[in-house]
Amino acid sequence: MRHVYRLEGLCCAMCAAEMEAAIGRIDGVASAKVAFMSMRLTIEADEADIVAIEEKAESAVKKIEPGVKLRRA
Repeated sequence: MRHVYRLEGLCCAMCAAEMEAAIGRIDGVASAKVAFMSMRLTIEADEADIVAIEEKAESAVKKIEPGVKLRRA
C-alpha cells in the first residue's frame, strides 16, 4: 500500500537522497521515494507494518536533517 507524507522544512536535495536511501533500507519497506521539489515522501509498505515504519522513517529523517517534520499528506 502507498503512504504519502510531507517533509516540512526539507531544504537540501542531498539530504533528500540520503533520506530516500535510509528509509528504503527499513525492514518492511518495499520502496521509498523522496520528491525534493514537492517535499513529498512516498513509502510502499504493508499496512500492518506502517506504524513501526513511520517511527523508523521519522528517526532516519531527523538523523539526516533534524529540522524536518514528517507529516501525513
